[in-house]
Amino acid sequence: MPKGQLPVKLADSSLLKESAALRALDLVCDGMWLGLGSGSTAARFVEALGVKVAAGLKVLCVPSSEATRAQAQALGIPLSTLDETPHLHLTVDGADEIDDQLRLIKGGGGALLREKIVATASDQMVVIADDSKLVKTLGRFPLPVEVVRFGFAATRRMVEAMAAQAGCEGEITQRLGKDGVPFLTDQGNFILDCAFGQIQEPEVLAFALKRVPGVVEHGLFLGVADLAIVATAGGVQLLQRTLSSE
Repeated sequence: MPKGQLPVKLADSSLLKESAALRALDLVCDGMWLGLGSGSTAARFVEALGVKVAAGLKVLCVPSSEATRAQAQALGIPLSTLDETPHLHLTVDGADEIDDQLRLIKGGGGALLREKIVATASDQMVVIADDSKLVKTLGRFPLPVEVVRFGFAATRRMVEAMAAQAGCEGEITQRLGKDGVPFLTDQGNFILDCAFGQIQEPEVLAFALKRVPGVVEHGLFLGVADLAIVATAGGVQLLQRTLSSE
């Protein structure tokens, strides 16, 4: 491979993310209150939104992570908080997995709690992704579960037990940062990554995990996304959640 040349798959993935982000920007109107997601694909949307804002688009945005807040501030995008702006018109965010009912796994970047709060405060949540995120059954991507630090070992054990009752088994590991120390969310919590492989009944697992006192939130976004904008090599596809999917 020539020096400085990107692998084809990497280059294609980047272009697909860009395509999905730009298509989502078509949904943004002047005067909207927006939720800004987190992650590499959402960052492309924020970047494109910054260009529009610089050209005169009037929006007010609530970021779902400190990283997104820093990016938006640097681009001059007007920001608010959910305390100041508790109702949003639209949230645009990425996903780690999307099934055919628009059920999602999110939290690969560790912002699942704030992402879910922002998304559910919005009239509409739109997911942007490339087609590598589409799956028949959720679970190939390890499910993130955000837990408080107090009683961590006990909570981890209970998560494993409750997941097993919901038909999910696999290695559950504590997420570490690049420096090898425990990863902390923006809320100062730990994350468990649950490698279940397949989650046959996401709703059952979600209910089970919520029964664990130390669990703050999980990365199953069920009945939250309304539209997925998925970029493929053949073009952009729009996947709509139907009433039968709720």
